[in-house]
Amino acid sequence: MNWITNYVRPKIRALVQRPDVPDNLWEKCSSCGQMIFHRELEANLRVCPHCDYHMRIPARRRLELMFDDAKFKVIELPEVPLDPLKFRDRKRYTDRIREAQAKNGPDEAIVVAHGKIGGAPAVIAVFNFAYMGGSMGIAVGEGLLSAARLAVLQEAPLIVIPASGGARMQEGILSLMQMPRSVAAVDLVKDAGHPYIVVLTDPTTGGVSASFAMLGDIALSEPGATIGFAGKRVIEETIRESLPAGFQSAEYLLDHGMVDMVVPRGELRATLMRILALLQNRSPLAEVVTLPSGETGGAKATVQKESKAAAPAVDIPPPPKDAVKEKNAKAAAGDVETVAEPTTGKGDGPRL
Repeated sequence: MNWITNYVRPKIRALVQRPDVPDNLWEKCSSCGQMIFHRELEANLRVCPHCDYHMRIPARRRLELMFDDAKFKVIELPEVPLDPLKFRDRKRYTDRIREAQAKNGPDEAIVVAHGKIGGAPAVIAVFNFAYMGGSMGIAVGEGLLSAARLAVLQEAPLIVIPASGGARMQEGILSLMQMPRSVAAVDLVKDAGHPYIVVLTDPTTGGVSASFAMLGDIALSEPGATIGFAGKRVIEETIRESLPAGFQSAEYLLDHGMVDMVVPRGELRATLMRILALLQNRSPLAEVVTLPSGETGGAKATVQKESKAAAPAVDIPPPPKDAVKEKNAKAAAGDVETVAEPTTGKGDGPRL
């Protein structure tokens, strides 16, 4: 009996029962509908190999892709009141915060880190869309200010990577106040003379796009990112017209001058390194070679000859004085004798 229980029955169960397969081995592309193996998707930086659709990635994973050797240090953000308005809709705001923290850990809707990009120091503020849609509340405003102050302190560029639906409605007017605060944070970096670069990702909408997201010295974007203020349906209902195809996409904004470059995720780090090198290294990248001056003369001699051959300056006579004009006008009326205007030669002209 023990032989049947311990040996035969497990063998039969192994043949009959289906093996436990994890549910997250395959992921469906929301653009083309193709099923992608999770390892292939991660190796391709969560970009669909079939249609090149750029899926959203966690904030810390994006930081690993940006910094050298995936090494960075996350700074602790200032504490803010959790529920200043005691807001409640279908759920309490505090309950929504607990749910978001349970899924995302201690990170809020923004994560600020510093490290090196291409060997140079840099500060990156990246949004976490998984935390309540990356909505901008008081904590996000404090995070942007902290990132700006850190960039000024380290004399480093500030790179912001937004992925947000806009202001957080649960914080009301306090969330809208973060728009001017974020603009003030950008001004801190620009006044200090450091580059401010924005990498727009899907989605960048609402109050985020209406404030700091569109103030970058250079605006980059991932392919296919949705960038705008109001939604397409809301705009169409307001203006009562149909919008063009691809409206509010990164490519559409690139064609209309709102975005400087649309960069695939795999080339984003190399592009940032090249841009930062051009903005920060003011010395020439190549060696400066002095041209030899021979008998015929080099470039310097040519410039000197051209400057010597330039036409001499022409002396322009001064305009007549207002007093002379006024007296002549009175003389025409018969009040005062006419006075001649001063000539440009030596001495004054005769009086009439």
